[in-house]
Amino acid sequence: MAKAPSPAFRCTECGWTTAKWAGRCGECQQWGTVVEASAPTGVLGKLTPIRATDERAARPITQASADEAPRWSSGIAEFDRVLGGGIVPGAAILLSGEPGVGKSTLLLEVASRAAKTGARVLYVSAEESVSQVRLRAERTGALHDDLYLASETDLATILGHIDQVQPKLLIVDSVQTVSSSQSDGLAGQPGQVREVSAVLTRIAKERDLPILLVGHVTKDGSIAGPRLLEHLVDVVCQFEGDRHTALRFLRAQKNRFGATDEVGCFEMAGDGIAEVPDPSALFLSQNEPVAGTCVTIVMEGRRALPVEVQALINKTQAPNPRRVTNGVDPSRVAMILAVLHGRYSYDLTDHDVYISTVGGVKISEPAADLAIALALVSVIRDLALPRDLAAYGEISLSGEVRPVSVAKQRGSEGNRLGYELLLNSDVSNDLKSVLGIAKTAAEAARPARRERELDAAF
Repeated sequence: MAKAPSPAFRCTECGWTTAKWAGRCGECQQWGTVVEASAPTGVLGKLTPIRATDERAARPITQASADEAPRWSSGIAEFDRVLGGGIVPGAAILLSGEPGVGKSTLLLEVASRAAKTGARVLYVSAEESVSQVRLRAERTGALHDDLYLASETDLATILGHIDQVQPKLLIVDSVQTVSSSQSDGLAGQPGQVREVSAVLTRIAKERDLPILLVGHVTKDGSIAGPRLLEHLVDVVCQFEGDRHTALRFLRAQKNRFGATDEVGCFEMAGDGIAEVPDPSALFLSQNEPVAGTCVTIVMEGRRALPVEVQALINKTQAPNPRRVTNGVDPSRVAMILAVLHGRYSYDLTDHDVYISTVGGVKISEPAADLAIALALVSVIRDLALPRDLAAYGEISLSGEVRPVSVAKQRGSEGNRLGYELLLNSDVSNDLKSVLGIAKTAAEAARPARRERELDAAF
């Protein structure tokens, strides 16, 4: 019997083998990871044990040092907050985000703030020339003598710059555009990304040199390159934001030195990026309350934020009325409309319904259900809710107002911002009762609002 031929190609990500080359792995579905593999000889070399030194010897966990890793501030409080209190020496930090969201602008600001503290910073741009980075630094006010710039795509040359400059902080923009002569393929391919990230991570650990790496993202929003890249680094941060709005969020998806539920808020401006330590006013309208608006309190990581939900309805003759949402889950809106219609006879089958949030924020949690329902009932009755009213709670199909997570922190934030009437499951777990309380509060506030309008008119 003839011996079956050994597989000639192997996936570098998951080890899947095939006799013919394929552009995409049949197991992990990664592109460009199938490479030619040498046939196994069947002979395994004997591995000789090496005795560990006294410094590296295994010891009981109770004898291990529990001292917290030292940190130093980047100069941007929101950035330090996401990292867990500051930058840890020797940490490899990966920052990813959509093109144009402001990754390079943020890291240039971090480099400038670090340089102003006396730390020497090396900013390596593999995508822009030194003059282009200089122009952006002039616009954002990030010029400093301790901030060194280099435009390199070769890993060996970057290592030479590190030896020459001896920086306290290294920024590489981006890891997908750097290549190494020790690995085959073009820059950005999985083998190159793996080699570059492994070498830079090793340099960070050996020299206690914190490194900030910029990572590209794919069409579905995941980080480009092999999954190993996220495993090698210590911190993975995602920079999010709609390019049509100035608001940006920085989230930690992985953090070996802190929590992963912190969120940093930033705002893009003409002169760069600015941190927003208290973003409460960004998601609220500044005008007098009108029918169809209600404030809810949502959680962004550990941060409670008030967000205004707005609703509008229009009579239509179309057989299929429109349901347009912006910033909220359309399936939750459809469910709330069904509850209002089926349980409380609010019929909107002949109306177009528009639901939106202020400031471009996106709400994904069910805590905004109650605010959406109140905004809809408010516009149906043409009755504006008072400014000091906020609501948060999940609505079930039975019309029950269910409690939400972190309710105590939401209430504390609402009280701090001056919301005297907080409608939630603690007030009543029946939606009809909550709607009645909101109606009474709105009717009581109507005379005072009318008086203010008359004072403004005269």
